[in-house]
Amino acid sequence: MANYTPPLRDMRFVYHELLGCDDLAELPGFEEFTADLIDPILEEAGKICAEVLHPINRSGDEEGCRLENGVVRTPAGFPEAYRQFREGGWTAITCDPAYGGQGLPNAADVLVTEMICSANLSFGMYPGLSHGAYLALHSHGSEELKRAYLPKLVDGTWSGTMCLTEPHCGTDLGLLRTKAEPQEDGSFRITGTKIFISAGEHDLTENIIHLVLARLPDAPKGSRGISLFVVPKFLPTSEGTPGDRNGVMCSSIEHKMGIKASATCVMNFDEAQGWLVGAPHKGLQAMFTMMNNERLAVGGQGLGIAEAAYQGSVAYARERLQGRSLTGTKAPDKPADPIIVHPDVRRMLLLQRATTEGCRAMAVWVAKELDKQERHPEPEVRKASEDFVALMTPIVKALFTDLGFENANLGMQVLGGHGYIREHGMEQHVRDARITQIYEGTNGIQALDLVGRKLGANGGRYLRRFFHPVSEYIEARAETPEMAAYVGPLAKAFGRLQTATATVAQRGLANPDEAGAAATDYMRLFGLTALGYLWARMAETAMEQTRETGDADGFYAAKQVTARFYMEKMLPQTGALLSQIMAGGQTLMSLDEAAF
Repeated sequence: MANYTPPLRDMRFVYHELLGCDDLAELPGFEEFTADLIDPILEEAGKICAEVLHPINRSGDEEGCRLENGVVRTPAGFPEAYRQFREGGWTAITCDPAYGGQGLPNAADVLVTEMICSANLSFGMYPGLSHGAYLALHSHGSEELKRAYLPKLVDGTWSGTMCLTEPHCGTDLGLLRTKAEPQEDGSFRITGTKIFISAGEHDLTENIIHLVLARLPDAPKGSRGISLFVVPKFLPTSEGTPGDRNGVMCSSIEHKMGIKASATCVMNFDEAQGWLVGAPHKGLQAMFTMMNNERLAVGGQGLGIAEAAYQGSVAYARERLQGRSLTGTKAPDKPADPIIVHPDVRRMLLLQRATTEGCRAMAVWVAKELDKQERHPEPEVRKASEDFVALMTPIVKALFTDLGFENANLGMQVLGGHGYIREHGMEQHVRDARITQIYEGTNGIQALDLVGRKLGANGGRYLRRFFHPVSEYIEARAETPEMAAYVGPLAKAFGRLQTATATVAQRGLANPDEAGAAATDYMRLFGLTALGYLWARMAETAMEQTRETGDADGFYAAKQVTARFYMEKMLPQTGALLSQIMAGGQTLMSLDEAAF
């Protein structure tokens, strides 16, 4: 398996130079998070990812998890790695200092998340699910529940899960049947079966805290009758230690295509004791706090796989000797040239590089707005940032995971036959990446969220948070000669996005199937245009930095070349996507069901 090198130089470029995240230190609670602190945090995160998590990635995949008498055993090295991870404070970095957290900005945390997912996606599932549970309890739990559970989730001695899916229902949670019976002491007895529960059972922590969706006896039908409960594996004692075993048990684990070192469990709740989180019948509101965090986190998984696949591809392409360059021998001292000289190999490497670096910029952009949403003192700024994050969340989840899977497949193609075997680790990236397009809402569901919920919400207010700054950027640089190669293609793509938006909105009002038929193409068109906007800004920033500081290592020149590649070779896809959208949905819906 290829080594993993944390891409710290590009991370610093995005965080400090492109998006100016140093100004987050002006927000309440972020005063200490200047560049002098952020950079060492990223460096230390890179070390534990490269030196502790990455070495057990392949072995964890080959060994997988096993179920023994109701207890899941994670692969060799995982408990020790988790102990180092927890003791290093990595479970606490963005959490509230009131509960032992460090309060790191989300804009920095997305970079840490990327490195974890590049190094070992399966390992990252365990603390990732815990953080989602922390967020839901922090936002919606009572003070008593917060005191009981948050310090343990923050320090990583306890972990968390989200229990939504049941055997008969997935995305349509209105169909769930798990029951919650109220008790005289104010608790509830939870009974039902949940499936596909990531980290539902394992041996990394001393307790596991399940957030479970269930129905009260008087619950209305459908999604309006769902409540959320916290159900611990072991009931906490008055001293805050794990006590008696609760009525929750893992009955089996899934044998999966990928992320094999992450335990995906069938969880049975048999009159398990639980406590209500938030108001009765309002469980989805509380769970969406966790789910929205997980959608952004899954986008980070796609980005992490994309970077790992790119690094493996480049390393192989530099070393693998095969054929001679079409324009003459490039390595006369060797029996053949390295395959990196061949145009088609370079095409694949640049596709990987352009998508990875573009998605990294978008991840930090969205995370910075999330920080402003949570901490900015001005209400109108918080609302604008909230709108932007809501708009971009389904795009981050779907675009990043689609491109992560595509990058892994490109990596396999670069490696050829060696990509198809385990030795170099590329086939694991392909298998691991595939699930990211499915869980936390399939990417088709993300597209429907974008078109059905975000497009026309509040009179198009969400869209304005993206459309206005992009339009202003294009207009301000339309007459700048050095930006013509970037702004021209961006303007064309943005015009296509505007046309598609109006078309989908108009047709969708007349026939909802038309919006559904266009949703996936519209999502990709929107995402590629957003990346185009960021690549134009990256090229501009690279030019400015070259003028100010020079470019001794060629970093800024490489940025500009990659930006040109994106504008010339990737952004034109928006033309075909617009054509597909304009063709409408008639052919999708006209074939009789029996004819399939």
